[in-house]
Amino acid sequence: MLSEKKNSEDLENLVRQVRACRACIENPRKTPLPHAPRPVLQVSSTARICICGQAPGTRVHRSGQPFTDPSGDRLRDWLGIGEDVFYDPARIAIVPMGFCFPGLDAKGGDLPPRSECRNIWHDRLFAAMPRIELVLTIGQYAQAYHLGAGRRKTLTETVTHWRDYFEAEREAGQPAVLPLPHPSWRNNSWLKKHPWFETELLPVLRAEVARLI
Repeated sequence: MLSEKKNSEDLENLVRQVRACRACIENPRKTPLPHAPRPVLQVSSTARICICGQAPGTRVHRSGQPFTDPSGDRLRDWLGIGEDVFYDPARIAIVPMGFCFPGLDAKGGDLPPRSECRNIWHDRLFAAMPRIELVLTIGQYAQAYHLGAGRRKTLTETVTHWRDYFEAEREAGQPAVLPLPHPSWRNNSWLKKHPWFETELLPVLRAEVARLI
């Protein structure tokens, strides 16, 4: 109990620091963030599932809550849960690779997640959440961080080999990792081309989520 309380206090302190972070404006690695920071994350010392995505989009930047967009609706359907469970930090943590909306590129698309977040916060946050048993990596940036050299050359290859990561991490005594594509509706064609995602991966995902919540 003492160790759990210490982890909880450390995590609370870390979250306060994350929410006050201005590194991407005051000490950016490249171009400063083009707007005021608004870090978005959801964590607790009791969560057993962690959703690790890219970075907030414009809607999430406005709401201050993760996945308050159509992508969130699809993701919750993939997980087989409603908003009451999804937004319960005691059960589900949400740690994107970039905590703030990174801005838009010249074509109107979202820029990549800010690298400052990963370099300053991620290792410390995950060390303070020892009860995580399942990590869902959404997109190439999250997969690069959580899978390291084991990641395949493309996102499709990585997700296709999901069984390898899921079993290998668990056998090594680490949280199980399931790589996922982004639940954006822009990926409808990807999902149609890879029906195994729905018939093979999603049942395993939903069963794991049901077990852990």
